[in-house]
Amino acid sequence: MAGVFSYESSEIDWCEDNYKHSEHVAEFFNTISSFFFFIISPIMLYLLHPYAKERNLAIHIVWVMMIFVGLFSAYFHMTLSFVGQMLDELSILWVLAVGYAVWFPRKFFPSFIKDRWTFARLVLVLTVITSVSSFVKPTANAYALNCFGLHLLYTLIVEMRCCTDQKALRLAKLSVALWVLAISCWISDRFGCSFWQRLNFCYLHSIWHILIVIAVAYGTTLIAYLDANYEIPYSLPGLQFWPCDKWAVGLPHIVLKGKTTKTRKRC
Repeated sequence: MAGVFSYESSEIDWCEDNYKHSEHVAEFFNTISSFFFFIISPIMLYLLHPYAKERNLAIHIVWVMMIFVGLFSAYFHMTLSFVGQMLDELSILWVLAVGYAVWFPRKFFPSFIKDRWTFARLVLVLTVITSVSSFVKPTANAYALNCFGLHLLYTLIVEMRCCTDQKALRLAKLSVALWVLAISCWISDRFGCSFWQRLNFCYLHSIWHILIVIAVAYGTTLIAYLDANYEIPYSLPGLQFWPCDKWAVGLPHIVLKGKTTKTRKRC
Protein backbone atom coordinates (compact mmCIF):
# COMPACT_ATOMS: atom_id res chain seq x y z
CA MET A 1 0.00 0.00 0.00
CA ALA A 2 2.84 2.39 0.77
CA GLY A 3 3.92 2.16 -2.86
CA VAL A 4 0.84 3.96 -4.18
CA PHE A 5 1.80 7.03 -2.11
CA SER A 6 5.39 6.98 -3.34
CA TYR A 7 6.84 9.63 -5.59
CA GLU A 8 6.47 8.74 -9.30
CA SER A 9 4.27 5.70 -8.58
CA SER A 10 1.79 6.98 -11.18
CA GLU A 11 2.14 5.84 -14.79
CA ILE A 12 1.49 9.42 -15.92
CA ASP A 13 4.33 11.90 -16.21
CA TRP A 14 3.82 15.26 -17.89
CA CYS A 15 6.29 17.07 -20.10
CA GLU A 16 7.81 19.38 -17.49
CA ASP A 17 11.25 18.26 -16.29
CA ASN A 18 11.05 16.55 -12.92
CA TYR A 19 12.83 18.00 -9.86
CA LYS A 20 14.36 20.79 -11.94
CA HIS A 21 13.53 23.53 -9.43
CA SER A 22 13.12 21.55 -6.19
CA GLU A 23 14.19 18.14 -4.98
CA HIS A 24 10.85 17.79 -3.17
CA VAL A 25 8.53 18.87 -6.02
CA ALA A 26 8.43 16.68 -9.11
CA GLU A 27 6.78 19.20 -11.46
CA PHE A 28 7.30 22.65 -10.02
CA PHE A 29 5.27 24.85 -12.39
CA ASN A 30 2.47 22.30 -12.74
CA THR A 31 2.23 22.29 -8.95
CA ILE A 32 2.31 26.08 -8.56
CA SER A 33 -0.25 26.68 -11.32
CA SER A 34 -2.69 24.36 -9.51
CA PHE A 35 -3.01 27.00 -6.80
CA PHE A 36 -4.80 29.21 -9.32
CA PHE A 37 -7.88 27.17 -8.36
CA PHE A 38 -7.58 28.62 -4.84
CA ILE A 39 -7.76 32.15 -6.26
CA ILE A 40 -10.71 31.75 -8.63
CA SER A 41 -12.91 29.40 -6.58
CA PRO A 42 -13.54 31.64 -3.53
CA ILE A 43 -14.26 34.61 -5.80
CA MET A 44 -16.81 32.58 -7.78
CA LEU A 45 -18.41 31.36 -4.56
CA TYR A 46 -18.92 34.98 -3.54
CA LEU A 47 -20.09 36.21 -6.95
CA LEU A 48 -22.64 33.42 -7.48
CA HIS A 49 -24.04 33.51 -3.94
CA PRO A 50 -27.14 35.67 -4.72
CA TYR A 51 -28.10 33.29 -7.52
CA ALA A 52 -27.34 30.16 -5.46
CA LYS A 53 -29.33 31.50 -2.49
CA GLU A 54 -32.37 32.01 -4.72
CA ARG A 55 -31.97 28.86 -6.81
CA ASN A 56 -30.25 26.16 -4.71
CA LEU A 57 -27.35 26.43 -2.27
CA ALA A 58 -26.12 23.04 -3.53
CA ILE A 59 -24.71 25.01 -6.47
CA HIS A 60 -21.93 26.18 -4.14
CA ILE A 61 -20.71 22.57 -3.96
CA VAL A 62 -19.30 22.93 -7.49
CA TRP A 63 -16.84 25.66 -6.50
CA VAL A 64 -16.11 24.19 -3.08
CA MET A 65 -15.08 21.00 -4.86
CA MET A 66 -13.03 23.00 -7.34
CA ILE A 67 -10.87 24.03 -4.39
CA PHE A 68 -10.24 20.32 -3.75
CA VAL A 69 -9.44 19.85 -7.45
CA GLY A 70 -6.69 22.44 -7.04
CA LEU A 71 -5.46 20.81 -3.83
CA PHE A 72 -5.32 17.30 -5.29
CA SER A 73 -3.82 18.57 -8.55
CA ALA A 74 -1.02 20.26 -6.62
CA TYR A 75 -0.42 17.06 -4.61
CA PHE A 76 -0.35 14.94 -7.76
CA HIS A 77 2.10 17.13 -9.65
CA MET A 78 4.26 17.52 -6.56
CA THR A 79 4.59 13.75 -6.07
CA LEU A 80 3.45 12.10 -9.33
CA SER A 81 2.04 9.42 -7.04
CA PHE A 82 -0.73 6.99 -7.94
CA VAL A 83 -2.86 8.24 -5.06
CA GLY A 84 -2.33 11.82 -6.20
CA GLN A 85 -3.40 10.93 -9.73
CA MET A 86 -6.59 9.20 -8.56
CA LEU A 87 -7.51 12.01 -6.15
CA ASP A 88 -6.97 14.56 -8.92
CA GLU A 89 -9.07 12.68 -11.47
CA LEU A 90 -11.84 11.61 -9.11
CA SER A 91 -12.26 15.14 -7.78
CA ILE A 92 -12.78 16.35 -11.36
CA LEU A 93 -15.28 13.55 -11.97
CA TRP A 94 -17.31 14.54 -8.91
CA VAL A 95 -17.28 18.22 -9.90
CA LEU A 96 -18.75 17.18 -13.25
CA ALA A 97 -21.31 14.99 -11.47
CA VAL A 98 -22.50 17.84 -9.25
CA GLY A 99 -22.65 20.15 -12.26
CA TYR A 100 -24.79 17.64 -14.15
CA ALA A 101 -27.06 17.12 -11.15
CA VAL A 102 -27.82 20.78 -10.49
CA TRP A 103 -27.67 22.32 -13.99
CA PHE A 104 -28.37 19.75 -16.71
CA PRO A 105 -31.47 21.04 -18.58
CA ARG A 106 -34.71 19.24 -17.75
CA LYS A 107 -35.64 18.96 -21.43
CA PHE A 108 -32.63 16.67 -21.96
CA PHE A 109 -33.57 14.30 -19.12
CA PRO A 110 -34.20 10.67 -20.16
CA SER A 111 -37.92 10.02 -20.70
CA PHE A 112 -38.21 7.92 -17.52
CA ILE A 113 -36.89 10.79 -15.35
CA LYS A 114 -39.61 13.18 -14.18
CA ASP A 115 -37.83 15.46 -11.72
CA ARG A 116 -34.35 16.76 -10.89
CA TRP A 117 -34.10 14.85 -7.60
CA THR A 118 -34.49 11.53 -9.44
CA PHE A 119 -31.98 12.67 -12.06
CA ALA A 120 -29.51 13.64 -9.31
CA ARG A 121 -29.80 10.18 -7.75
CA LEU A 122 -29.17 8.58 -11.15
CA VAL A 123 -26.09 10.77 -11.59
CA LEU A 124 -24.89 9.75 -8.12
CA VAL A 125 -25.21 6.04 -8.90
CA LEU A 126 -23.42 6.40 -12.24
CA THR A 127 -20.66 8.49 -10.65
CA VAL A 128 -20.03 5.89 -7.94
CA ILE A 129 -19.82 3.16 -10.60
CA THR A 130 -17.49 5.30 -12.72
CA SER A 131 -15.32 6.07 -9.67
CA VAL A 132 -14.82 2.38 -8.99
CA SER A 133 -14.23 1.65 -12.68
CA SER A 134 -11.54 4.33 -12.85
CA PHE A 135 -9.16 2.04 -10.96
CA VAL A 136 -9.32 -0.59 -13.74
CA LYS A 137 -7.38 1.43 -16.34
CA PRO A 138 -6.12 4.63 -14.65
CA THR A 139 -4.22 5.84 -17.71
CA ALA A 140 -7.53 6.15 -19.60
CA ASN A 141 -9.24 8.30 -16.97
CA ALA A 142 -8.09 11.68 -18.29
CA TYR A 143 -9.38 10.89 -21.78
CA ALA A 144 -12.75 9.80 -20.40
CA LEU A 145 -13.04 13.03 -18.41
CA ASN A 146 -12.38 15.07 -21.54
CA CYS A 147 -15.21 13.18 -23.27
CA PHE A 148 -17.56 14.62 -20.65
CA GLY A 149 -16.27 18.03 -21.67
CA LEU A 150 -17.23 17.33 -25.28
CA HIS A 151 -20.74 16.31 -24.19
CA LEU A 152 -21.13 19.52 -22.19
CA LEU A 153 -19.89 21.52 -25.17
CA TYR A 154 -22.50 19.86 -27.40
CA THR A 155 -25.26 20.56 -24.87
CA LEU A 156 -24.20 24.20 -24.63
CA ILE A 157 -24.25 24.61 -28.41
CA VAL A 158 -27.78 23.16 -28.59
CA GLU A 159 -28.94 25.47 -25.80
CA MET A 160 -27.43 28.58 -27.34
CA ARG A 161 -29.25 28.09 -30.66
CA CYS A 162 -32.37 29.59 -29.08
CA CYS A 163 -30.58 32.38 -27.22
CA THR A 164 -30.82 35.97 -28.43
CA ASP A 165 -29.07 37.65 -25.49
CA GLN A 166 -25.93 39.18 -27.00
CA LYS A 167 -24.09 39.19 -23.69
CA ALA A 168 -24.80 35.48 -23.20
CA LEU A 169 -23.76 34.72 -26.78
CA ARG A 170 -20.49 36.59 -26.24
CA LEU A 171 -19.90 34.69 -23.01
CA ALA A 172 -20.55 31.42 -24.85
CA LYS A 173 -17.95 32.28 -27.49
CA LEU A 174 -15.41 33.20 -24.81
CA SER A 175 -16.14 29.98 -22.89
CA VAL A 176 -15.66 27.81 -25.98
CA ALA A 177 -12.51 29.69 -27.01
CA LEU A 178 -10.98 29.26 -23.56
CA TRP A 179 -11.87 25.56 -23.51
CA VAL A 180 -10.36 25.02 -26.97
CA LEU A 181 -7.16 26.82 -25.93
CA ALA A 182 -7.00 24.82 -22.70
CA ILE A 183 -7.56 21.44 -24.34
CA SER A 184 -5.03 22.34 -27.05
CA CYS A 185 -2.42 22.93 -24.36
CA TRP A 186 -3.33 19.61 -22.67
CA ILE A 187 -3.08 17.63 -25.93
CA SER A 188 0.13 19.38 -27.03
CA ASP A 189 1.79 18.66 -23.70
CA ARG A 190 0.64 15.04 -23.77
CA PHE A 191 1.49 14.16 -27.35
CA GLY A 192 3.97 16.81 -28.50
CA CYS A 193 6.38 16.76 -25.59
CA SER A 194 9.50 16.10 -27.67
CA PHE A 195 8.76 19.15 -29.83
CA TRP A 196 8.29 21.43 -26.81
CA GLN A 197 11.41 20.03 -25.16
CA ARG A 198 13.42 21.06 -28.21
CA LEU A 199 12.03 24.58 -27.76
CA ASN A 200 12.80 24.37 -24.03
CA PHE A 201 9.17 25.23 -23.26
CA CYS A 202 7.60 22.41 -21.24
CA TYR A 203 4.95 24.38 -19.38
CA LEU A 204 1.79 23.83 -21.43
CA HIS A 205 0.18 21.71 -18.74
CA SER A 206 0.58 24.52 -16.21
CA ILE A 207 -1.04 26.89 -18.74
CA TRP A 208 -3.85 24.33 -19.07
CA HIS A 209 -4.50 24.64 -15.32
CA ILE A 210 -4.95 28.41 -15.57
CA LEU A 211 -7.03 28.34 -18.75
CA ILE A 212 -9.32 25.53 -17.64
CA VAL A 213 -10.27 27.11 -14.31
CA ILE A 214 -11.14 30.36 -16.11
CA ALA A 215 -13.05 28.38 -18.76
CA VAL A 216 -15.00 26.62 -16.00
CA ALA A 217 -15.80 30.00 -14.42
CA TYR A 218 -17.10 31.30 -17.75
CA GLY A 219 -18.91 28.10 -18.72
CA THR A 220 -20.62 27.45 -15.39
CA THR A 221 -21.79 31.06 -15.16
CA LEU A 222 -23.32 30.80 -18.62
CA ILE A 223 -25.01 27.49 -17.74
CA ALA A 224 -26.23 28.99 -14.46
CA TYR A 225 -27.63 31.98 -16.36
CA LEU A 226 -29.58 29.71 -18.72
CA ASP A 227 -30.75 27.67 -15.72
CA ALA A 228 -31.91 30.83 -13.92
CA ASN A 229 -33.98 31.84 -16.94
CA TYR A 230 -35.70 28.44 -16.87
CA GLU A 231 -36.08 27.91 -13.12
CA ILE A 232 -36.34 31.39 -11.54
CA PRO A 233 -37.42 33.68 -14.41
CA TYR A 234 -39.20 36.03 -11.98
CA SER A 235 -35.77 37.14 -10.68
CA LEU A 236 -34.89 38.59 -14.12
CA PRO A 237 -31.31 37.24 -14.19
CA GLY A 238 -28.62 39.18 -16.00
CA LEU A 239 -24.90 38.82 -16.68
CA GLN A 240 -22.15 41.10 -15.44
CA PHE A 241 -18.36 40.97 -15.20
CA TRP A 242 -16.31 41.44 -12.04
CA PRO A 243 -14.55 43.66 -11.05
CA CYS A 244 -15.91 46.14 -13.62
CA ASP A 245 -18.74 45.35 -15.99
CA LYS A 246 -17.71 48.12 -18.38
CA TRP A 247 -14.51 46.24 -19.15
CA ALA A 248 -16.45 43.15 -20.31
CA VAL A 249 -13.50 41.10 -19.09
CA GLY A 250 -12.83 39.46 -15.76
CA LEU A 251 -15.02 36.94 -14.00
CA PRO A 252 -18.67 36.68 -15.08
CA HIS A 253 -21.49 36.40 -12.57
CA ILE A 254 -25.28 36.60 -12.36
CA VAL A 255 -27.25 39.57 -11.07
CA LEU A 256 -30.91 39.22 -10.13
CA LYS A 257 -32.74 42.33 -11.32
CA GLY A 258 -36.27 41.23 -10.44
CA LYS A 259 -38.09 40.09 -7.34
CA THR A 260 -36.50 37.33 -5.31
CA THR A 261 -38.29 34.95 -2.98
CA LYS A 262 -37.88 37.31 -0.03
CA THR A 263 -39.23 40.36 -1.85
CA ARG A 264 -42.13 38.35 -3.26
CA LYS A 265 -43.15 37.30 0.26
CA ARG A 266 -43.29 40.92 1.38
CA CYS A 267 -45.72 41.86 -1.41
